[in-house]
Amino acid sequence: MRVVVLGCGGSAGVPMLGGPDGAGDWGECDPDEPRNRRSRSSIVIESDDGQRLLVDTSPELRNQLLDNRIGRIDALFYTHAHADHVAGLDEVRSLNRILGRPIEVFATREVLDELAHRFAYAFLPWTPPSFFRPVLLPRAIASGETLRVAGLALELFRQSHGRSDTLGFRIGRFGYSTDVVHLNSDAQAVLRGTDTWLVDCFQRAAHPAHAWLDLVVEWSRKLEIRRTILTHMGVDLDWRWMAENLPAGFEAAYDGMVFEA
Repeated sequence: MRVVVLGCGGSAGVPMLGGPDGAGDWGECDPDEPRNRRSRSSIVIESDDGQRLLVDTSPELRNQLLDNRIGRIDALFYTHAHADHVAGLDEVRSLNRILGRPIEVFATREVLDELAHRFAYAFLPWTPPSFFRPVLLPRAIASGETLRVAGLALELFRQSHGRSDTLGFRIGRFGYSTDVVHLNSDAQAVLRGTDTWLVDCFQRAAHPAHAWLDLVVEWSRKLEIRRTILTHMGVDLDWRWMAENLPAGFEAAYDGMVFEA
């Protein structure tokens, strides 16, 4: 199984809009380090038989897929309905055209209802043969289930994102937890012993809706994770600083990172 990190930034990306000259607010991140430039969080998981699952549709989805030479996906999964994870949904139209069919979209009933409210046209019945809009086939899922799609088996678990919940999952030795600040006992049981965990880590200081560095280290050691990769990072986390200061077994993702899991 292969994982492609399309984007690993927080909801505002890195750099954020603004800055003294309008070229961006980089915070603690060195603008001369290309791995500090982070688009919004999304990944593609490719199964051993070549099928691809797209997880979330960030606002930069078109450029992310082009940059990573991904011309086809087979199914779509949403962790939650926040704008930085769904705003690229319109780009699915091109993916429909490539496949020549509607695309199944997997999410909780609450997320599907929110998407259908905001993108109602994407859930209308297909009128073959053309795709002048995205066409999605909703498939409701829930935490505690095992989802089998695109040649993958995802063990789903609920995560707290402060005022709302998100879905995390484990596929074999790989775990994914974006937008999380609390893991209940069920989530921890699924993640325990994971070999590679791609996990939300927004900044160094505590945050009400996102995991922070000390919390991620505590979780990973408790759950006996061998390799922990940080994602959904903000302007507080400079790539070079992390390369030099993170504990053994911890590393920062970057846009375009690819790893086997």
